[in-house]
Amino acid sequence: MRADLSVIEGEYLQDLLDQPRALEDTLAALDTSKPLLDLAQRLQKGTFQRVVLTGMGSSFHALHPLNLQLISHGFTAIMVETSELIHYKARFFDPNTLIVAVSQSGQSAEMVRLAEVNRKRSAVIAVTNTPESPLVKQATAALFTRAGREFSVSCKTYVTALIVLKWLGDILCQRDPKQSRRELKNAAPAVAANLADWKEYVISLTAMLGRIRHLFLVGRGASLAAVGTGALIVKESDHFHAEGMSSAAFRHGPLEMLSEETFVVVFSGDDKTRDLNHRLLADIQQGGGRAELVGETSTLECFRLREHGSSIRPILEILPIQMITLALAALAGREPGKFELATKVTTTE
Repeated sequence: MRADLSVIEGEYLQDLLDQPRALEDTLAALDTSKPLLDLAQRLQKGTFQRVVLTGMGSSFHALHPLNLQLISHGFTAIMVETSELIHYKARFFDPNTLIVAVSQSGQSAEMVRLAEVNRKRSAVIAVTNTPESPLVKQATAALFTRAGREFSVSCKTYVTALIVLKWLGDILCQRDPKQSRRELKNAAPAVAANLADWKEYVISLTAMLGRIRHLFLVGRGASLAAVGTGALIVKESDHFHAEGMSSAAFRHGPLEMLSEETFVVVFSGDDKTRDLNHRLLADIQQGGGRAELVGETSTLECFRLREHGSSIRPILEILPIQMITLALAALAGREPGKFELATKVTTTE
């Protein structure tokens, strides 16, 4: 099936192609403000018993790498969707908790409610694309993405949030900011190099995905950011059902879904569990299922990641799924990312 690519050449595609610029602008504007450094010092001294990481949608999924970084450094970090935090886990709102709240708009219903429930009992670090938002006004410290205007589906705001959260993690764990900046500087050119071949990638994926009805994205560790966000943006962009889960969870039942109509994207991930992910890929293929790897050794050019280090790997991992959103839209003959029921900012709980 030869899909017509003209239908996908709209505002969502322009946002995807603008990601390198957004990453450059975000990195250039990052700083270490006094309120942020004060909170980092208090965390190091043990003032905070826990760090609660919260957000909704892709803002929540983007927190996976930071969660692992904080835990590996010896801190107690907990990921909680804001909707659950404000209604069921309000006991976390106390002076012993440091909250990292991520929201593209800073004014979603859940973030507004968070400010009301917290009443400044917990210190809050806000990460947002909107400096004048209610979230920032109630925060103890803030870091900003410089994504600019975004048409609909989170792409620029997601990758820039990842770069900000990596910077924040390095500050909280007292890494050298100069070293952090050197590592993160590779993000924009790496993304630009990948997006340069977007048309070829989409054409190859339309040939592969033409008969697919079920899409699974699976991975472990920091790759859960791309797994969760990837499934979300496929549903938003294409009205096509996709499910994201851990590689381990896929063996606990969904393995029965394997067929010619099911496609599984397996994220290779880091060294700790890479062999397990590769084994799952092999088992799916040997069982007659259709699966491909996202990683350095992928046989598909559009899924192959270049070696740029763990700091920017989560950013690169979402790019193949963005190409899938374009391919599925081209196959369906619809403009990707055009909301019909949802809105860019969710203002109703």
